[in-house]
Amino acid sequence: MSALEKSMHLGRLPSRPPLPGSGGSQSGAKMRMGPGRKRDFSPVSWSQYFESMEDVEVENETGKDTFRVYKSGSEGPVLLLLHGGGHSALSWAVFTAAIISRVQCRIVALDLRSHGETKVKNPEDLSAETMAKDVGNVVEAMYGDLPPPIMLIGHSMGGAIAVHTASSNLVPSLLGLCMIDVVEGTAMDALNSMQNFLRGRPKTFKSLENAIEWSVKSGQIRNLESARVSMVGQVKQCEGITSPEGSKSIVEGIIEEEEEDEEGSESISKRKKEDDMEGLPSETQNLLLFLQTKKDHPYTWRIELAKTEKYWDGWFRGLSNLFLSCPIPKLLLLAGVDRLDKDLTIGQMQGKFQMQVLPQCGHAVHEDAPDKVAEAVATFLIRHRFAEPIGGFQCVFPGC
Repeated sequence: MSALEKSMHLGRLPSRPPLPGSGGSQSGAKMRMGPGRKRDFSPVSWSQYFESMEDVEVENETGKDTFRVYKSGSEGPVLLLLHGGGHSALSWAVFTAAIISRVQCRIVALDLRSHGETKVKNPEDLSAETMAKDVGNVVEAMYGDLPPPIMLIGHSMGGAIAVHTASSNLVPSLLGLCMIDVVEGTAMDALNSMQNFLRGRPKTFKSLENAIEWSVKSGQIRNLESARVSMVGQVKQCEGITSPEGSKSIVEGIIEEEEEDEEGSESISKRKKEDDMEGLPSETQNLLLFLQTKKDHPYTWRIELAKTEKYWDGWFRGLSNLFLSCPIPKLLLLAGVDRLDKDLTIGQMQGKFQMQVLPQCGHAVHEDAPDKVAEAVATFLIRHRFAEPIGGFQCVFPGC
């Protein structure tokens, strides 16, 4: 079973704590707390990991789109980082600190459309073609006609978009390509279970701390340090009431969670409130319940991934051959090789790309083990003479 499928089927089980050194330098100490000490789930600002933030404006037929990017570094090639579905550029925060300390490079982590703080005129269009064009447009807006050498690095959905961008020649100065834990065969198989996985997630959270705690304990992100900065980009404060049906769906999601509460105190309180509302019109009851829900659970997901299903096939179908056909040095980082599809297996045996397996990680490899991913990417950059090592970094070339 692949890491992606495991994360979907086991997503609601407590995760194993990461091994020492498997995450960022701070995370190891935080995860190895003594008995009785409370773990810190408070959110952390992006500014602890990135040097600057910028909103890049892109002109299109309907007006202007604004793409949020986070940046670090001033010299060397640009590593353009594309996050997975539902995540944001902040998922690359701890990795950014790790890679900047190993090689001379520049980081540009991009919030893709409908994700994070990016604002576009047509947020419903999440086709691979549109998102790939977005990447090319952001590069042009930032660097004009003479962009610096760029390496595209993408995780999951972002890895697929990186491949579509590269195969369409939308980044003229592209020198390398890296996909993280995305394989066409595994991804296509996992799509059948995706809706069930999404339905199994909480719909709202009481606080950012609550969202961060869920992400770690559910195993979505196994590295507490990364979760504290990454989850800020995945959830948002609940907006105003849209319709009685919409409010009802949110309330029902919370009721399901409250029924699982071990102490049961919140469920008792909820039942008392429901008794008090007996006799009121159903729409009024839904409205009152929603107002209480918004007060007690003010955070929800920034993007409803379930509504993007019509684009999933287009992200991943044909991805392996597209990846293999890109005439640039390529790197594939995986949490496991048990579901490596036929095309990539043959391509790897023929030496068409470099592959490295990073075990003991979940699907969010770059968050669970940012130091290991940074080491693999740094080694790739140095091997191809794309970047210079700094800080005494020593390459350890993998056997595959």
